[in-house]
Amino acid sequence: MIEALTAELKQECAITRRLLERLPDDKFGWKPHEKSMTMGRLATHIAETPSWTVETFAKDVLDFDPADFKPSTAANRAELLAAFDKNVAAALEALQAQQDAILATTWTMSVSGNVVFKETRAVVLRVFIFSHMIHHRGQLSVYLRLNDIPVPSIYGPSADEPNL
Repeated sequence: MIEALTAELKQECAITRRLLERLPDDKFGWKPHEKSMTMGRLATHIAETPSWTVETFAKDVLDFDPADFKPSTAANRAELLAAFDKNVAAALEALQAQQDAILATTWTMSVSGNVVFKETRAVVLRVFIFSHMIHHRGQLSVYLRLNDIPVPSIYGPSADEPNL
């Protein structure tokens, strides 16, 4: 399982990086709606997501305190890609250091002491980390389209990359 999850993480992060590489520095403050994140904040959130793999194996419970949370936004594409690459490397190292048995053990996330979810680490990796990154990557592809920035192929051709 660790080997399969590692391969999946590598594949999804390669796709994600292709999307992040398209962000122009002058669009980091753009957002499609007042309730939406800016392009830079959304991209930074995506870049942070792989690092959650480290926490998933480092501790059994993560108690998130919203009062202490200060969202960051990369200043530009170079900073964003450097952070993403660092987080992906740390995630892969943490994942590859594990044995399959740990995937069946429970991990808990709480907010200010209130349990939000309690799942096996396998579910946490697939849903809370991988699918979460993929979900936001989809949002970012729409941000790119709305700004006439070519969207890379993701799981197949895109309108901008019809030939794989």
